Amino acid sequence: MADTYGSVGYGSSDIGWGQKAAILVVDWQTAFTDPRYALGGLERLHRARDRTAELLDFARPRGVPVAACYTAYCSSKDMPHWKVKAVRDEFFYGHPCTAMDPKIHHPGDFTYCKNAPSMFFQTPLITFLVRQNVDTVIVTGCTTSGCVRATIVDAFSYGFRVQVAEDCCGDAEEGPHRDALRDCGRRYADVTDGARVMQWLESRAEVA
Repeated sequence: MADTYGSVGYGSSDIGWGQKAAILVVDWQTAFTDPRYALGGLERLHRARDRTAELLDFARPRGVPVAACYTAYCSSKDMPHWKVKAVRDEFFYGHPCTAMDPKIHHPGDFTYCKNAPSMFFQTPLITFLVRQNVDTVIVTGCTTSGCVRATIVDAFSYGFRVQVAEDCCGDAEEGPHRDALRDCGRRYADVTDGARVMQWLESRAEVA
């Protein structure tokens, strides 16, 4: 099958790694990982959550900054016009579905609430990354075609080097997951995996 994008120069170079990386954790909250909730029974997300937990357990002792977010709202009045029923019904402050997944949460992480798809939109994330002297972000989380993609685009737009750990991201279906990664890999990011991220962190980070 012809690669029209490649033939005109998309994906013609790698982003590469900078001097210091942080891991971004997009929405690994129980809404997406606990089967009690409408979006929580998707096995693809559970596998990606578990792989993210392994990466975080490896990275934290090496002093790698971690920023994690969840999504919640005060009421429908401050909520965008989501077409996802579970978000409209459940994603409110105090609802247990907004809690970070216990396999992911760590008290040493910078954890905050967002209220749009991107981790960057009107949040303190940029301040955190600048104070940590970060120039490279490693993106994990859910869902790949939604909030993960939005976070990738904003990270790119702010000038960060973007690495996406494929096996640490999940979506409801495999097709949108693959499509989003393929397209972001043509334009904004390098698509890698947890094992290769660990190799780079091992070579760069000092054990805290």
